[in-house]
Amino acid sequence: MDVPTSEILTRNLNKTRHNEVSLNAFNFLFSEMIQYSQQRVSGTVQELEKKLSDFGYRVGIRVVELLNWREKNGKREIKILQNLYFIHTNVWKMLFGKQADSLEKHTEKEDEYMISDNEPIITKYISVPKDYHSLACGAFLAGIVEAILDGAQLPAKVEAFANPQEGFPTKTTIVINFDQSVIDREKLFQ
Repeated sequence: MDVPTSEILTRNLNKTRHNEVSLNAFNFLFSEMIQYSQQRVSGTVQELEKKLSDFGYRVGIRVVELLNWREKNGKREIKILQNLYFIHTNVWKMLFGKQADSLEKHTEKEDEYMISDNEPIITKYISVPKDYHSLACGAFLAGIVEAILDGAQLPAKVEAFANPQEGFPTKTTIVINFDQSVIDREKLFQ
């Protein structure tokens, strides 16, 4: 007796490249992740952000696997800026349908970079309660970025900050601080 296989399990991964998930479905799942996480922490904003970052890290690992599998030339970038540009453009386009709004290097700190998204999709319909006013739901994005950098052997501490500005009330900035070993290795390439 033949057991029917699910169509999604037999579908070619390259042919699903341009399929999109409903924004409503994604935002519903993300809001449920926040509520789930909120119920499992002792109440501090930092713990909730860490939980969201952990969720993002798991997603980021799978994003790296999928993008590497789809990549035709299989070239692995080893420099910081090349990897950050890859995240800023390719990863953001794959996940959110657009590239991030800016990629910047800190002017005074050689190990710090920032990726900003003026209107991140994940925070589009999220309203933060007053007791969690400093919560940065972009911690999920920070987890994704951290996983991708870890996969590229570029360990870094990645954090997200809500950075509201006029016209962009949900602007999120992801701050990336690379380990000193990464900075030293980068200097060898110059």
